[in-house]
Amino acid sequence: MRAVDIIMDKREGKELSRSAIEFLIGGYAAGTIPDYQAAAWAMAVFFQGMTPAETAVLTETMLKSGEMLDLSGIPGPFVDKHSTGGVGDKTSLMLAPIVASLGIKDPMMSGRALGHTGGTLDKLESIPGYRTNLTVSEFRAVLAETGYAMTGQTKEIVPADRLLYALRDVTATVESIPLITASILSKKAAEGAEALVLDVKYGSGAFMKDPAKAEALARSLADTGTAMGKRIAAILTDMNEPLGGKVGNFLEVEESFDCLEGKGPPDLMEVTLALGAWMTVLGGKAKDTAEGRRLCEEALAGGKPRQLFLDNIRLQGGDPARFLEMRGNYRSAHEATVKAARNGFISRIDAWSIGRAGVTLGVGRNRTTDAVSPTAGVEFLKKSGRPVAKGEIIMNVWAKDEESLAAALPQLENAVAYAETPPAPRTLILKELIQT
Repeated sequence: MRAVDIIMDKREGKELSRSAIEFLIGGYAAGTIPDYQAAAWAMAVFFQGMTPAETAVLTETMLKSGEMLDLSGIPGPFVDKHSTGGVGDKTSLMLAPIVASLGIKDPMMSGRALGHTGGTLDKLESIPGYRTNLTVSEFRAVLAETGYAMTGQTKEIVPADRLLYALRDVTATVESIPLITASILSKKAAEGAEALVLDVKYGSGAFMKDPAKAEALARSLADTGTAMGKRIAAILTDMNEPLGGKVGNFLEVEESFDCLEGKGPPDLMEVTLALGAWMTVLGGKAKDTAEGRRLCEEALAGGKPRQLFLDNIRLQGGDPARFLEMRGNYRSAHEATVKAARNGFISRIDAWSIGRAGVTLGVGRNRTTDAVSPTAGVEFLKKSGRPVAKGEIIMNVWAKDEESLAAALPQLENAVAYAETPPAPRTLILKELIQT
């Protein structure tokens, strides 16, 4: 069997056999199939797609490429959440301590910045000392003590996905439904989650721009996850504009902590509570989402999620006291502002444009080897629907260096649209697909 034959078959739209998928993915993980052949195969999949049977085999093959986390001896339930990626999307940082405070264990295996979207691991690592490369024993210990733990993939856990995830980021093959499905579900099965809430985003800042394509992805995830024996809830959420008031690595950690203190922006809290409500339902703590939302709101008001967040920082190598001191101060020295171009109302702030500007600033990466800046990012002082006067500051901006700052400012300015009248309110949650 040759990799080039498998690539040609998929290029021609043929359905690949189990043995062909196992050969290619296994060989890539083992290093016997080079990046350029894996990239060619991924591009063929991007254009030709995969059947449900192929997607299931790909997911299973990626899962079996490495070890699985052993959570035996730790009482559940184990429920996790996954987002398909957005701009300013930091809900995982809040959801984990919220549901943990309600007795639900969240074993979270996260990724890094992908394309124009941010990565949970990059955000967490902006906290000095915070470790996301936990060993299995460390992961178990943190999970048992605080109810959630945050780690990245190791060479031992789903190594095929770790390699393919990075490759997709730099070969324009991120938006493939079967590749996304296999990537997400192989990681979630390996981490030990029994149930999964999926935040499938649509709009300019999402990988799926069209709601119909986002729903197709949600159904692919739900069907494949259910076939693997998982309880699934998939929610379609709007990502035409950045979520929350801050985009950046430390900036988003900071805003997440603000939310845990009851000071979060309405759009971010709305999506977070909707996801949290379903996590409590799938975890058996609430009979329906209305009760689940109430439980999440009560947990936030009681302050336990805030304390669990600080406990998690300590257990994963950071200093909670130092983190608290850094709030509001940890910023790049290379800074500027974006001012309103005219009088009127902000009618839209385009998420795609903000995401691309974020990569320019240093929030994300263009190549897998690129470093990200913990202190770069954007703070929105005004968002869509707000009145503005010409010359009024609407964004504070920080960059990794002066060259990046100069390049990003026009992108940020062009991301803002204005109107004479306020825009219609956005519908943040389009649809819920439930398979339990």
